[in-house]
Amino acid sequence: MKNIKIINGHIITPYRIIKNGTLLIKDQKIEAVSQVDIETNDYEIIDAKGNYIAPGFIDIHIHGGGGYDFMDGTEEAYLKIAQTHAKYGTTAMAPTTLTCSKQDLLKAIDLYKSAMLKNTQGAQFIGLHLEGPYFALNQSGAQDPRYIRNPDIEEYKEIIDYGQDIIKRWSVAPELPGAVEMGKYLKSKGIIAAIAHTDAIYEEVVEAVENGYSLATHLYSAMSGVSRRNTYRYAGVIESAFLIDSMDVEIIADGIHLPPPLLKLVYKIKGSERIALITDAMRAAGMPEGESVLGNKDTGLKVIVENGVAIMADRSSFAGSVATTDRLVRTMVEQADISLLEAIKMISNVPATIMGISDTKGSLTAGKDADVLIFDEKINIKKTIIKGELIYTAIDFNK
Repeated sequence: MKNIKIINGHIITPYRIIKNGTLLIKDQKIEAVSQVDIETNDYEIIDAKGNYIAPGFIDIHIHGGGGYDFMDGTEEAYLKIAQTHAKYGTTAMAPTTLTCSKQDLLKAIDLYKSAMLKNTQGAQFIGLHLEGPYFALNQSGAQDPRYIRNPDIEEYKEIIDYGQDIIKRWSVAPELPGAVEMGKYLKSKGIIAAIAHTDAIYEEVVEAVENGYSLATHLYSAMSGVSRRNTYRYAGVIESAFLIDSMDVEIIADGIHLPPPLLKLVYKIKGSERIALITDAMRAAGMPEGESVLGNKDTGLKVIVENGVAIMADRSSFAGSVATTDRLVRTMVEQADISLLEAIKMISNVPATIMGISDTKGSLTAGKDADVLIFDEKINIKKTIIKGELIYTAIDFNK
């Protein structure tokens, strides 16, 4: 490992942007962040050329990219997805499953274990996110309805035991029979209980939060809003996420799943401290538009990618996004009128805090992992450094 000195860049810290600052990397860690030049010996010099220097982007909800999906059932898929998204600024990610059989979930855990040991050229894995299969059928979205079912205590305990220290998050519809009890169990195991693909009303969400649920999965997507039942109106999960201050939310900030007015609304209510930007990317991220597959390449759902988004073949709903993390930041800045400083917080510090890794990741702070990006004013990634290792350089950067 080489020690690195990055100069001539605008450093994005948790609190401000340091113009023409200096950043030192030593032994895979950030050694120093300074407003002035620091005298060094035996450091490789990287000239940021007036671009921004930022913490690596952390994606806590991602299914695929580069033509691969985590549900393909191969180690290669895990490695290729990590490599693909590193080019777009993702330095850490939580591989995410889809609704499937118990056997497929156990296989995903095995593949995570083996791929993690070989993943040296892509975004780091920071824990497995199980999305489903315990969902509301009428909020299935692009999840395969064949596998949707109610929480099974014996099943999820077996899966959690098998994936000990690997499963970091599980997304569940909290109104289902047994879901509240599952939330308690997840919390007792240190696993994030998230609310997703749900028709819950406010009272059910409150009970869920009281019993361990703390995060709303892709806010607005596949979840209830205000509904009328037997004349009376009920607040749904969307309104609950706004009302419950302690609840974190994640949003697919591609400008399509949530158009700019909704991005602005979420930011206005929740603020940058409670919002994590996510891609929810499927295999077509980083690929040409056209026909694709959501989930396993052989048994998944056929989808169409057009106009920057994936949709079901019958055009009934979105089918995951094709966003990359650089696009999320660009959208928040250019379309939602959010400052760059706040947008970076929502793609780095907040995800790290939610995942419980903010002591080592999420900001350019001395002592943290050297996950560092260099990008221009349009958020085009020029260099990606992961734990002090230069993983990606744009073709034209050194000209």
